[in-house]
Amino acid sequence: MRLSFFSTAKVRLAAVLSTALALMLAIVTPAAAHEVLPSIGDMEQTDGQLTFTIEANIESFVAGIDLEGLEDTNAAENAETYDQLRALGPAALEERFRSFWPQMKEQITLRVDGGDTDVSLQSVSVPETGDVDVIRTSTFVFTSYLPEGAQTVEMGWDAHLGVLVLRQQGVEAPYDGYLDNGAISEPIALGGGNQATPWETFFGYIPVGIDHIVPLGLDHILFVLGLFFLAPRLAPLLWQVSAFTLAHTISLALAALGLVNVPGYIVEPLIAASIVYVAVENIWRSGALSPWRPAVIFCFGLLHGLGFASVLAEFGLPDNAFIPALIGFNIGVEIGQLMVISVAFLIVVAAMRSSARGSADKGMGAIYLGLAVIAVPALAIPVSQLGPDLIEGLAPLLVAGAIMLGFSAAAVNAEGQDTYPRIVAMPASVLIALVGSWWVVERVFL
Repeated sequence: MRLSFFSTAKVRLAAVLSTALALMLAIVTPAAAHEVLPSIGDMEQTDGQLTFTIEANIESFVAGIDLEGLEDTNAAENAETYDQLRALGPAALEERFRSFWPQMKEQITLRVDGGDTDVSLQSVSVPETGDVDVIRTSTFVFTSYLPEGAQTVEMGWDAHLGVLVLRQQGVEAPYDGYLDNGAISEPIALGGGNQATPWETFFGYIPVGIDHIVPLGLDHILFVLGLFFLAPRLAPLLWQVSAFTLAHTISLALAALGLVNVPGYIVEPLIAASIVYVAVENIWRSGALSPWRPAVIFCFGLLHGLGFASVLAEFGLPDNAFIPALIGFNIGVEIGQLMVISVAFLIVVAAMRSSARGSADKGMGAIYLGLAVIAVPALAIPVSQLGPDLIEGLAPLLVAGAIMLGFSAAAVNAEGQDTYPRIVAMPASVLIALVGSWWVVERVFL
């Protein structure tokens, strides 16, 4: 999962992409204290036992923070306790973790050949306190007895503990896994052989990229919609999307190769600011593609690529299939963006045509209005039955879809030319700018 060395293919790719470094400032700093990072676990069979070495932010465990779907510990109920633990010295935090261990081990599932087995804490290593504004990663080791002739092991990581990246060590073709939402790994052969092939990795990372756009990437969705609402013509959209795609591909690859590491507390506010910019320019330019907009979009695309890279940092990129995983994820991102543009077009296409004709279509207006006030809100019922991550992502999308349908209904019912830009594109851009502005404030000050 982690990049310990570059294969020849990686080095060649790095040489090509490194020319883009002049376009951006590479800031190398650790993650902010309130970011939620995945735990990294190495599993190895030695001397009749299974040893797990876990690198994690143990303060969040001891504080009792529910990490499932959480992005910022400031939003957690026990944020104050977490901050107090961050200020403890190594010995004091180690003592608190050892006291917490009996509770934590109940949240870890380990099965050998299908049967549950117990785990025992062996050691805890806590770094010096240092800068409390920077996340502190500690290491703890636990073991489990392996009966003679054991063949497989399954590991489960409770959803409250967040994400665990699990890596098998010391065997050929080792297992690499990503456990979240209380997942239990597939049976892992203790002798190795569970490593995914390059093709399996490629296809496995495509849905990861899609998922990061739809439904979980609301900020990226609003940015793409900002590009879409500039003008009801294909050429301006193609110029913008091409610049954005090229840029985020470059910065995503650079970050995945380990050449660039910009912390989330810098990237996320800038991504929000990029949303504000494209939306405000939509309003002032009134449908015209300015000469500088593709270049500006390219620069913003570099930022969004770093945002995409944070997801890959959680999943990791396997050494045996680095390039297939990177390409698969990027293709998934592009599919997600095309899905956003396609749905947006279907929602507003009748409004575009009515605007071009200069005449109203009352029947289509009634259909749009019915979808906005009845059909889309009704989707909230089945959505409420989904998992918390999907609910968090899909609910804003349903609201956005209903608003766009309402704008389109008003535009289709209005007489005259240019009703689409006046009634749909401009109000939508204003709303996008307002949301982006709030995110800038929230991500910088709150």
